[in-house]
Amino acid sequence: MARFSANTPHDHHANERIGVLVTNLGTPEAPDPGAVRRYLAEFLADPRVIEIPRWVWRLILHGVILRIRPRPSARAYASIWTSEGSPLLVNSQAIADALQARWARSAPGRVTVALGMRYGSPPISEALLALREAGATRIVVLPLYPQYSGTTGGSTFDVVARVLSGWRRVPALRFIDHYHDNPGYIGALAASIEAAWLEDGPPDRLLFSFHGLPRRYLDAGDPYHCECRKTARLTAERLGLDSEQWLVAFQSRVGREEWLRPYTDETLVEWGRQGVGRVDVVCPGFPADCLETLEEIAIRERESFVDAGGEQLRYIPALNATPEHVEALAALVGHTMSDWLACPADDDAARERRDARARALGASQSTA
Repeated sequence: MARFSANTPHDHHANERIGVLVTNLGTPEAPDPGAVRRYLAEFLADPRVIEIPRWVWRLILHGVILRIRPRPSARAYASIWTSEGSPLLVNSQAIADALQARWARSAPGRVTVALGMRYGSPPISEALLALREAGATRIVVLPLYPQYSGTTGGSTFDVVARVLSGWRRVPALRFIDHYHDNPGYIGALAASIEAAWLEDGPPDRLLFSFHGLPRRYLDAGDPYHCECRKTARLTAERLGLDSEQWLVAFQSRVGREEWLRPYTDETLVEWGRQGVGRVDVVCPGFPADCLETLEEIAIRERESFVDAGGEQLRYIPALNATPEHVEALAALVGHTMSDWLACPADDDAARERRDARARALGASQSTA
């Protein structure tokens, strides 16, 4: 068996396309404890996610976490599961499909888009294989993580590199590691907030809630914290907000060690106790709605805020496959591959002309 895989046999007449690999974190295949356990086992085994000695973490993961966490997590997933399946997968696929439709109009036959999840299904390996089979010899990787962290973008790069290390022909590769301050992304965020405010007006406070990380990751050099704050600041400036009207906080912490502060849950409870009337929460680090937005924020944190004395908490949905978001992502990827798109398509007529020149050159050399 060959050590390195390839489309066989190689056909130099085959169309060469540009591939766009859209990736996201991943999701269980079903909202039941068995599926959640398999998903968590893969996710939490990633050394990019949990940076402690492997043997210690294996004991904790298999001896404690995978015994007690799947059942309550499955209930949380069940509360947001749709008839189409996992919201994260459905929304991520909708983004990928919209990007494919966008390039089918602007660059017909030139670009193929595939979706791969870092953990779970469909895996990144299958998405890359689909791009190769479509003839992609140049690939842009678009992880749906606007703010870079080694736990997300870094981990995605790891698996892409691991898959490609087994290919006979490695494609030209460009990796979008972040877009936290991209004008199109900021504009789409601001537009989504303004659209929500057209219904009931601005709230008393706007909370930008990002997924948390252990504080030691920031101390070790991870830029995520700073990029989250810049995203929020640029969006607040676009909205014309005063500093008293908005705040950045971090959600989803687990364990006893210190995570990035302030914490979303503590902030909302404190605002409720202070008698803050209405709070809107937006989660700019999640381009597609998922468990952390639909269950943690829109259900659990809403209840906590109201129970603490607040009047109303409204979650502003993720950008998902809205036209503004798709256009921002298309522009981002388009800029990354602009020189590739500028090259003329290698269509049948072009190949025939090239082959004719080669035959003519061969004939001239044979008579020389």
